[in-house]
Amino acid sequence: MALCAVPPAPTFYTHTMRHLLFTLFFCLSFFAHAGIDPAVVKQLAAEESEDKIAAIRKLAQSAEPEAMTLLQELAAGTLKNDKGEEISINNRVRREIDGALAGLKLFDPDPVVRLKATREVAAKADASQAPMLAKALENERDPKIKGMLAEAHALATLKHADMNVRIAAAKVLAGSSDPNIKAVLKAQSEEANEAESLVRRAAFQAYLEVKDRMTFAETVGKIFSGLSLGSILLLAALGLAITYGVMGVINMAHGELLMIGAYATFAVQGVFRNYFPAQLDWYVLVAVPVAFFAAAGVGVLLERTVIRWLYGRPLETLLATWGLSLMLIQAARVIFGAQNVELANPSWMSGGLEILPSITLPLNRIVIIGFSLFVLVLVWALMNKTRLGMFVRAVTQNRPMAGCVGVPTARIDTVSFALGAGIAGLGGVALSQIANVGPDMGQGYIVDSFMVVVLGGVGQLAGAVWAALGLGIFSKFLESWAGAVVAKIVVLVFIIVFIQKRPQGLFALKGRFVES
Repeated sequence: MALCAVPPAPTFYTHTMRHLLFTLFFCLSFFAHAGIDPAVVKQLAAEESEDKIAAIRKLAQSAEPEAMTLLQELAAGTLKNDKGEEISINNRVRREIDGALAGLKLFDPDPVVRLKATREVAAKADASQAPMLAKALENERDPKIKGMLAEAHALATLKHADMNVRIAAAKVLAGSSDPNIKAVLKAQSEEANEAESLVRRAAFQAYLEVKDRMTFAETVGKIFSGLSLGSILLLAALGLAITYGVMGVINMAHGELLMIGAYATFAVQGVFRNYFPAQLDWYVLVAVPVAFFAAAGVGVLLERTVIRWLYGRPLETLLATWGLSLMLIQAARVIFGAQNVELANPSWMSGGLEILPSITLPLNRIVIIGFSLFVLVLVWALMNKTRLGMFVRAVTQNRPMAGCVGVPTARIDTVSFALGAGIAGLGGVALSQIANVGPDMGQGYIVDSFMVVVLGGVGQLAGAVWAALGLGIFSKFLESWAGAVVAKIVVLVFIIVFIQKRPQGLFALKGRFVES
């Protein structure tokens, strides 16, 4: 929009008419709208940057739609003065225009636009934006945006000349969970002079409230991260607890069964992308049974060809399964390549659930925790409510006696190994949604899985649950304090000391012949 599009003329008459036409054009364009001062519009063409900035701020505070149009044309270089010349702006003025345009979006009818604009303004709110923020706060009806506007307005008035205004701003900011606001409040409490002890006290009290809220949020976040890690460890350790409890096999290839489940998920994703792209969001659900049977099939192959000949020789089993793990890793490299493969989260697992202003729980991890609990319930029902589960428990407690009463121990060994491998494959499905999928991915979980089994008690589902979740949460708190490496060492030392005092783990098997 041009303030004047009339070409310059040399005569006094033409010059006078040009100004009259400009005034008439301006009146028709802007005077019909309250809040737009013609003097402010004319000030945009001032020579001094300070005058232009003052005009821009007044336009921003007017909150009129025409103000946004004017500023957009000023930024684009299409706005002209009464001489028909383009109004030039420097970088300082351009930054002021950008801030004003962001502020004017606070009055947009679309709540999504207002929310985005509120975040932009709140990140760099200053005293010059206080009137505009106050007007936006008065007009806003969305509770979430209104709360953000209140914080932004409080930040903008925290340096106000009136001490009472600063105290009120500090009280508003006390309800925040933003680390930037915490830093601002701390600085304010230190900057206020002795004559403003009430301001300093209010700012410091607000700082403490924000700090406590952030500490609580960090604690909740660590617990959630620990539960997420524990759920993965649980899926990895459940299968290991079954195979180790039934057969006494130290399966060092168990981590590679996780890897097989993850690669099975990747393969299913590829099928959906090629043949069912419209249903790609549901590939994870189809991958669950595929991963289970793929890992279970590999487990049966390992048990039938190698492991069944090494029962009763744990050291040889350990060395043999370690060799098998290397073979599986190399096979994955040959088939899928040495680089990590990409798996996308479905839309219903993307994003997060905001439970506090500073706490957003990722949906993919929430789903994984729920999935782990679902698998746990199924395994519990299988072990306690079915004939197969009864046979597995019998072989775990006393293999010779179970064989004497007709339990097919060799078949139970195969089925148990397949079941344990399949559960590890389910762990791979879960892991594929939060971690890189590559040939070596299982190596990072095998030691932790054994620690869960030993700490919880061999063959005990309850022990595996408590040990997995406990180690997950304990590790996350230690990592924030001492780092991942030190945390791993501390956890290992703790388990060694614990097993020295209680060799049977958290939950011991009960039975007449357990110790025989």
